Amino acid sequence: MTKTPKTAPWLLTPGPLTTSPTVKSAMLRDWGSRDAEFIAINRRVRERLVELAGGTGTHVCVPLQGSGTFAVEATLATLIPPAGKAVILVNGAYGRRMAAIFDYLRRDYRVLETPEHVPNDVQALAQCLDTDAAITHVVMVQCETTTGILNPLEAVGELCRRTGKALIVDAMSAFGALPLDARETRFEALIASSNKCLEGVPGIGFAIVRQGALDGSRGNCHSLSLDLYEQHRYMESSGQWRFTPPTHVLAAFDQALLEHAEEGGVQGRGARYEKNCERLLQGMHDLGFAALLPRKMQAPIITTYYQPADPRFDFSAFYAALSERGYVIYPGKLTQAETFRIGCIGRVGVAQMDGVLAAIAAVLDEMGVENRSPDAGVA
Repeated sequence: MTKTPKTAPWLLTPGPLTTSPTVKSAMLRDWGSRDAEFIAINRRVRERLVELAGGTGTHVCVPLQGSGTFAVEATLATLIPPAGKAVILVNGAYGRRMAAIFDYLRRDYRVLETPEHVPNDVQALAQCLDTDAAITHVVMVQCETTTGILNPLEAVGELCRRTGKALIVDAMSAFGALPLDARETRFEALIASSNKCLEGVPGIGFAIVRQGALDGSRGNCHSLSLDLYEQHRYMESSGQWRFTPPTHVLAAFDQALLEHAEEGGVQGRGARYEKNCERLLQGMHDLGFAALLPRKMQAPIITTYYQPADPRFDFSAFYAALSERGYVIYPGKLTQAETFRIGCIGRVGVAQMDGVLAAIAAVLDEMGVENRSPDAGVA
C-alpha cells in the first residue's frame, strides 16, 4: 500500500533547506554523465560560481561529490603542503572541525580561539603572524553557524594581503548571500556547498581556488578522491568528473543558480534573508526570548536563542510540536549554554517567519511556559 506523503515542512535550518518547486523538478530527469548536455551543465555551473566570487580570470571552481565538509578537507589537503603551517581562527564547531581535519592530515597548525559569541580576534592574529614566521596560511569561517556570528572577513583578508599569507575561507553558510569578492578580498580559496544560500539540494561541495595556487598543489593531497588538483585537471581535459557525478544534484544546482541570478544575485538574495532575520529577531524578542548575539554581530543566516529557564520547557517536545505544525528548527551547538537555532535561509520569506512565530507562541502556551528568559546570569 502506497503511503500518502505528508506536506513538506518549512526547513528553518542551516541546510539542507527548503528549495523551490522548480529546483526539485529539475531532478526528475536522468542524465548520462558523458552526455554533451550534462557536460554543458557542469561547465555552466562552474563558470557561474567563479563569476559570483569575482574570480573570473584569476580563480577556478572545482566541485566535489559530498557535503561541504568533504570540500573543506579536500581544499585544506590540496592547498596546504606538508611543510606548510596554518593558523585557524576558531569560534565555533566548524572552526574546531577544521582543526580536526588538520590532525587527520598530520599538518602543522595552531589555533586562535575566541568564545562562541565573540568574533575572530584580528589583533591576536596580527601578533601571531608577526611572531611565527612558519605560518603560510590563515583559515577562517566567514559565518559560523554554531551561533550565526559574522566574522571580520575583510579585516582578516587585508591583514593576509599585507603579510603575504594565503587566506582560505570556509564560506559554507554565507556564499551567495553575503559579499565575498576576489577583487576586493584576496583569498586563495573559498569553500561552499550547493545546499546553503544558493538554495540547491545537498550533494556537491566546491572550492573556488586561485589558479596559481592550484597549479602549484600537485602531490600535496593525501587522498585519491579528494585531490582537487587532479579533479580540476581531469575536468579541464574532458569536461567530466573523475568519478561518478551527482547528476541530479548538479541539474538542480544549475536551476538554483538561474533562480539566484533572477532574484538579483548576492544582493537580492541577501536582502530577502535580511528581512527574514529582522522579522524573526523582533518576533522572538516580543515573545520574551533572549538572543545570543547582539544585532551587529548577527549574520542573516541563522539565529540563536537561549532556552527558557521555565522548568516546563522541554526542547524535544518543543521541537516535535513545531515539526507537527510544519516548521523544522535546529538544536543549539554551544558548549556553554542551552540554546536552539532558527534559520533565515532557503526558499522562505517573512510569511514563513510569521508562521513559525505564531507556531512558537501556540506551542509555548500549550506547554504552559510563561517565563521565556534564560537563567539569571546566562544572557
